Amino acid sequence: MSQERLLRDGAEKLGIELTARQTERLLAYGALILKWNKVYNLTALRDPATVLTHHLLDSLSVIQPLQRERSTEAKLLDVGAGAGLPGVVIAILRDDIDVTCLDAVAKKAAFVQQVASELGLRNLRGLHARVESLTGSYDVISSRAFASLPDFITGSAHLLAPGGIWLAMKGRAPDDEIAQLPVDAAVFHVEQLSVPGLDAERCVVWMRKPAG
Repeated sequence: MSQERLLRDGAEKLGIELTARQTERLLAYGALILKWNKVYNLTALRDPATVLTHHLLDSLSVIQPLQRERSTEAKLLDVGAGAGLPGVVIAILRDDIDVTCLDAVAKKAAFVQQVASELGLRNLRGLHARVESLTGSYDVISSRAFASLPDFITGSAHLLAPGGIWLAMKGRAPDDEIAQLPVDAAVFHVEQLSVPGLDAERCVVWMRKPAG
């Protein structure tokens, strides 16, 4: 089965009907990851099939949940984005969301900038900085396998806009980390995800600042 068919079928199982343009951009992004990987070591994955399941479909699994939580225009900061996951995928699917992919490694931020340029994604940028030193205000702050939940919250709490939410992609539900969360954050939903073609536990931990 072709990469395009696998991608479209996987997306459908996640409740997403990809347009031709979205499909083209996602596949081009996957190809760019593999191309730049030879020089930049962006990911441990080296073949198109695993990039499709472990990166593209894994990131697509948060699109519907994010649509439910934020259906309108928003500014999103993807912390420790690496090769741009899930930030680039969100930018491709949601052109109403302004996505900044943040990484402390300059070459990874440069890669995201290159993706934005090559794919014509005006709502995407790569930024080289440490989250602790960043200023600004974001409606959604996301991470995928970036750090422990307490470290993620502590590093980014000053950047969350009033009424904003944190979206943390995790493997199995991180009960120990949730128990150690600082007072800045309250979990309002731990959502189990099922990623087509990926035989592994996945979840999203949704958090916000406590009222008052």
